Amino acid sequence: MLRSPHLQSNPSLFAFLPLFYTVWSDAVLTPSEVSTIEGLIDNQHWLSDDERNFLHSQINPLQPPSVEDLMEWKEEIKKAADQTDGKSLVDIGFQLAHMHGAVSAELLKERKALGNIEATLGFISHEAAYNFQSGKRDSVTQQLTTHQTFDVEAMTKILDGKNTEIIRKVKTVLDDPEFRYIDPGNLPLYRAKVLQWTHLLADQGFGIIAYPKEYGGQNDMDSYFAIMETLSYHDLSLVVKFGVQFGLWGMSVYFLGTEKHHKKYLKDIGTLQLPGCFAMTEIHHGSNVKGVETTATYNHPTKTITVHTPHKNARKEFIGNAALHGQTATVFAKLIVEGKDYGVCAVIVPLRDKKGNTLSGITIEDCGRKMGLNGVDNGKIEFTQVSVPVENLLDKYMQITEDGKFASTIASDNRRFFTMLGTLVGGRIGIPRAGLSASKSGLAIAITYADQRKQFGPEGAPEVPILNYRTHQRRLMPYLANVYALHFSLQYLTTRFLNRKENEMQEIEALAAGLKAFATWNATATLQECRECCGGKGYMSENRIDALKNDTDIFTTFEGDNTVLMQLVAKSRLTEFKQEFAHMNLLGILNYVTDQAKTSITELNPIIIRNTEDAHLLDPEFHRDAFRYRERNILTSAAKRLKRHIDDGMDSFDAFNVSQHHLVQVGFAYIERIVLEKFIEQVNNTADKNCQAILKKLCALFALNQLDKNKGWYLEQGYMEGVKTKAIRKMLNQLCWEVRQDAVPLVRAFAIPDSCLAAPIAGVN
Repeated sequence: MLRSPHLQSNPSLFAFLPLFYTVWSDAVLTPSEVSTIEGLIDNQHWLSDDERNFLHSQINPLQPPSVEDLMEWKEEIKKAADQTDGKSLVDIGFQLAHMHGAVSAELLKERKALGNIEATLGFISHEAAYNFQSGKRDSVTQQLTTHQTFDVEAMTKILDGKNTEIIRKVKTVLDDPEFRYIDPGNLPLYRAKVLQWTHLLADQGFGIIAYPKEYGGQNDMDSYFAIMETLSYHDLSLVVKFGVQFGLWGMSVYFLGTEKHHKKYLKDIGTLQLPGCFAMTEIHHGSNVKGVETTATYNHPTKTITVHTPHKNARKEFIGNAALHGQTATVFAKLIVEGKDYGVCAVIVPLRDKKGNTLSGITIEDCGRKMGLNGVDNGKIEFTQVSVPVENLLDKYMQITEDGKFASTIASDNRRFFTMLGTLVGGRIGIPRAGLSASKSGLAIAITYADQRKQFGPEGAPEVPILNYRTHQRRLMPYLANVYALHFSLQYLTTRFLNRKENEMQEIEALAAGLKAFATWNATATLQECRECCGGKGYMSENRIDALKNDTDIFTTFEGDNTVLMQLVAKSRLTEFKQEFAHMNLLGILNYVTDQAKTSITELNPIIIRNTEDAHLLDPEFHRDAFRYRERNILTSAAKRLKRHIDDGMDSFDAFNVSQHHLVQVGFAYIERIVLEKFIEQVNNTADKNCQAILKKLCALFALNQLDKNKGWYLEQGYMEGVKTKAIRKMLNQLCWEVRQDAVPLVRAFAIPDSCLAAPIAGVN
C-alpha cells in the first residue's frame, strides 16, 4: 500500500492508514466494520473512482494485508504519532498526510466525519492513538509505585511491643544454619530433625520459660506466647512439637497438678528430658471432651488408678508426640471411685521407657502421613488395664482422700470440668498466634512478589507490576489489614489471659475461642489467596506457600472445631445477655430501651443511612457504631428466637440445633467488634504520627471490608441504603489503592528472617 501510485499522487489518502491498520490489527475484519468503512469511503466526494476502488481494496476480507504489510504500516504510523500531540487516529492520519505532502482542503472538511467513524467502530480515540506513540504513555497504573511513608523499624517495635528482646533472640536462633529447612518428604528424617530442633530450643531455655523459677523457669508466660508466635515464621511442625511438649503436656501438669507434680516433672519437661503427650481427643469424641470413654478407676486397696480403653473407638487419636517420642502422657478419662463416675479427670500415665520401648498395657499406632505437619509424630494410644499410683492423678481440682473417697472444692461436675479446661485456654491463644505468623509469611511472599512481577501494560509501554492492578489489590490488601487487626486483638487477648481473675474466665474463654476461630479461618483464606496471587510460582514448593497452607489447615479444627467454638462464643454472649437483664431493675430496663431508641434516632435516621461523605465513611465512630449495632441486633434476635422455640415446647437442645447458623453469626459479630475496637485503640495510642497514619488506613480498610461483606444484612435492617453500600465499596477500592503503595514496607515491618521466609519469589533463598 505504501508504495502505491495512488498515495504518491494524492498524499491525503494516508489519512486512512491508521484506521485501516487498527481494524486489521486483530486479524479479522468483521462485516459491520467493512460496511461502516465502505460507507465512509463512498461519502468522500473528493475521491476519484480509481482512488475509491483502491481504498476499498484495502478492506477486502478475502485479501488481508500480509504480516510484513502490517509491520510496515505500523512503523509509518508511529513516525507520524511521534511528531504530533494528536489524541485520535484522525490526528495521526492528518500528520501522515502532511509528512508525505499536504492535506487537501476537501479532506479537511471531512475531519468530523472521520472522527465519527472512530466512535462508530467502538474506538476510544485517545486510547487508539496512544498505542502508536513511543514513550508518551502517561498511565496512572504505571505511575503507582512502592514508597515508604513510615519508619519500618518503628512499626516493628509497635508490633513487637514489650517482647522485642525475646523475639530478637528467637529470630537470631532461627537464623542459625542448624535450622535450615530440609525436605519433608522423608518422614523418619523429617521427624528426627524436628525433634532435634525442639531440643535446640529447649537448650536455649525457651521451653521452660513459662514455668516457675523454682523449677528452672522464669515464670514468664508472656514470653512463651511470643516465642510460639515467632517460631511460627519457621517450620510449623516445630511449632506444634514445641507447643505439645512445653505447652499442652507441661501446662497440664502445671495448671492441673499440685506441688508434688511440679517438683517431679516440670524441670524435666521444660528441658525435654521427659518428652510427653496430651491425650485428650478420642476417635468418637473429638470436641465432646466431657463424653470421653476412657476410664480411670481408683483401687483403694493398692492405692492405684487403672486406666483403660473400653473399645477401639475410645482410643486416644491424633496425639502429638505419641507415635515415636513421647514417654509419658496426661490422659483425660472418667474418674471412677467406688463405682461412681465423678466426671473427667487428668492422670499422668507412662508410655515408654527411656530407651523408647512401649510399656506393658500400652498399644500405640502411628497415624502416618498427614496433609501437613508431618514433622509431628501423631499416634493413637490404647490402654489395657494400665495401673499407675494414685499420686499420678493431677489433683488441683479433684482429690482422692486417704480413706479412698472422692473430694473436690468444686461440688458441681459441670463447673469443675469447665474450670479444668479453662486453665488450658492458653492453647487457644498459641494456635491463632501461630496462624497469624503463617498469614504474615504468606503475605510477605505474595506482596513482595507482586511488587516485582510485571505483566501486561498499556500498548507500547512497559509492563506494570501486578500489584498495581485493582483486582490484585482487592485480593491482598484486605488480608494485610486483617493481620494487623488480628495482631493487636491477639495481644489484647494474651494480656487478658495473663492478668485473668476468676470472675472473668468465662469471658476470656469465649474471647479466646472466638479469636482462635476468626484468626485461623482468616489464615486459611489468606494463604489460599496468596497462593493464587502468585500463580504457578505459588504452587512451587520452593516458595513455601504450599507448606504454610497444608500445615495451617488443621488449625481450623485444632484446639476445637471453629464452628463449634463460635457456638460456644454465642452461648457465652447469650448467658451474659440473660444475666444483664436478670440483674436489671426497672430503671435499668428503661435506660436500655432509651439507649436503643437513641440508636434509632441517630444511626437510623434518613441522613445517616444515606451519608456517603468521605469523612463519614472513614470515621472510626461510624465503624464502631455499625459493628456494635450488628452485634447487639443479632444477639437480641438470637435470644428471642431461642425463647420462642422453647416457649413453643421445643427441647432446648433442639432449639439450639435449629438456631446454629444464627448462633455462629452471634460469635462473628462479637469477635469482629472486639477486633475493630482493639485496632482503633492501637491507632489512638500510637505516638509515631507516620505509623499512626498508615495504621489508621489499615483500620478503616479492615472496618469497611467487613461492612462490605455484611452489606446484605445492613440493607435488610435498613441501617444503610444502597447508595451508602456502593460508596463503601468505592472507598474500599480507594483504600486498597493507597495501602498498596505502603504494602511492601508493611510486610517488611514483620521483620521475618530471610532464612525463615526462604522463598525465591520474595527475593530470598
